[in-house]
Amino acid sequence: MTLLTGARERRVRTGEVELCVAEMGDPGRPTVVLVHGYPDSKEVWSEVAERLAGRFHVVAYDVRGHGRSTAPRPLRGGFTLEKLTDDFLAVADAVSPDEPVHLVGHDWGSVQAWEFTTVQRTKGRIASFTSISGPSLDHFGHWIDRRVKRPTPRRVGQLLGQGARSWYVYLLHTPVLPELAWRGPLGKRWPRVLERIENVPRGDYPTSSLPSDAAHGAWLYRDNVRPRLRTPRPDAHAHAHAPVQIITPLEDRFLSERLHDELEQWVPQLTRRTIQAGHWIPRTRPDRLASWIEEFVTSVESGRSPVAVSGAHAERFGGQLVLVTGAGSGIGRATALAFAEAGARVVAVDRNAEAAARTAESCRLLGAPEAWAETVDVSDEQAMEKLAEKVTTEYGVVDVLVNNAGIGLSGSFFDTTPEDWKKVLDVNLWGVIHGCRLLGRRMAERGQGGHIVNVASAAAYLPSRALPAYSTSKAAVLMLSECLRAELAGQGIGVTAVCPGIVNTAITSTAHFAGVDALEEKRLQKHTARLYGLRNYPPEKVARAILRAVTRNEAVVPVTPEARGARWLSRWAPGALRSIARVKPPV
Repeated sequence: MTLLTGARERRVRTGEVELCVAEMGDPGRPTVVLVHGYPDSKEVWSEVAERLAGRFHVVAYDVRGHGRSTAPRPLRGGFTLEKLTDDFLAVADAVSPDEPVHLVGHDWGSVQAWEFTTVQRTKGRIASFTSISGPSLDHFGHWIDRRVKRPTPRRVGQLLGQGARSWYVYLLHTPVLPELAWRGPLGKRWPRVLERIENVPRGDYPTSSLPSDAAHGAWLYRDNVRPRLRTPRPDAHAHAHAPVQIITPLEDRFLSERLHDELEQWVPQLTRRTIQAGHWIPRTRPDRLASWIEEFVTSVESGRSPVAVSGAHAERFGGQLVLVTGAGSGIGRATALAFAEAGARVVAVDRNAEAAARTAESCRLLGAPEAWAETVDVSDEQAMEKLAEKVTTEYGVVDVLVNNAGIGLSGSFFDTTPEDWKKVLDVNLWGVIHGCRLLGRRMAERGQGGHIVNVASAAAYLPSRALPAYSTSKAAVLMLSECLRAELAGQGIGVTAVCPGIVNTAITSTAHFAGVDALEEKRLQKHTARLYGLRNYPPEKVARAILRAVTRNEAVVPVTPEARGARWLSRWAPGALRSIARVKPPV
């Protein structure tokens, strides 16, 4: 039985071993070969393969001794990288005899694929290589060697850190015990372990062949790790002869992202990606993985240079779907543009259709693969429901949601009418609630993580006699964010409350002042806008803080110096803040 729905199976012989190969999609299209890791079989790729099959000829095979492929006899010496390279070439010749293939490897599949992509006998057979959670043993050996021969506190820390992560490698080198564990209690409990530790959904994966797969696969480590790490191939023989895309899960329990430092010396054409996820992303983030593979393969096939990804934010957000409300101006526009520069696909939402369209166009000019403009009033529940449905259907499930839309309201408590209260709460609080509930729910139901950013304000913890309604709405956003963060943490969804201070945006010129006539309101708007202009803190700095906060999964982010100062006072000297709140603001 195969989980690769609609796959065509064939048997490919290589030496004394017969490999089970599954194919999906049109054989006339570019071929993508998926190589699984340990202790998996080809079924680990089922969800990724289904997403790629509409565009490519997708091939996944059970590595020797795994799944429905036969095992070498004897096992010792039957899993060397040289023999695994023979297997790959046999599969490539069978499924794509006339054209090079695009290679994708995860875990030990990636370790093997690094060998395929660097040895001379495969040159011309590989069009591109996407590496996920598996280093080249040669590169790894040189990485260790440099840190041993030229130790610094930082390098020693990296060495010790990876050594601790590699605890399981030592166990797999012990005789008999790994086989007994996998064929006994560990094999039975492994699906539950993956669910609890890696958030891998329960279901038909892993397959029933897991105990024997894992027992046989122990020889991948025994036949290769110590020989290659002790004596890695010289630098001149470890260069990749095809473009390489490396995808690094930042929450990988087994491999440090530092393993890929200095990789450019071996890979002339290198694209880097990072994702906030654990080790088993073929199961936990198949949508993002398939999207990056498709983008990379398409660029290579078209003759273009693979997409250039530089900087931490570009690695983190490239290709992700980001929705920003209030994106027509100010912080929202700056945030949408910052995500666009990082290579994200952007949905710019604003109640002003022309402003949203301008932002979307600017996003495309700045490098967003795709950008769309949507018009909606975030306070309108039904309109937000329609937006959430449209975005999900046409663009996909949002990876990062930025609830930024907001309005200003100033005036004493008794001058603030019920209508004023309703308007500011409808936009500033209910707009955030609608976004979290409708778009955040889909993020949670997808089960593949994400991030929600709610733009609050320093006013959330800085009381003021002039801002009772505004401060109340933003304080509610801050507490809502804290509550959501606690609830969604177990689902891999981060929630951040961003608290800017005095930022030079258009909110001051459109703010409502309660208890005054229209002429006085205009004067107060101009006066406030002038003060904010003199402060001149740009919204672009807030946008950079938002991207940084998502990357680091920060809970509460005061942005400006005054916001950070007020946050400190609210925690350590609240009485001082209360005294400041009594001061009547200048008008």
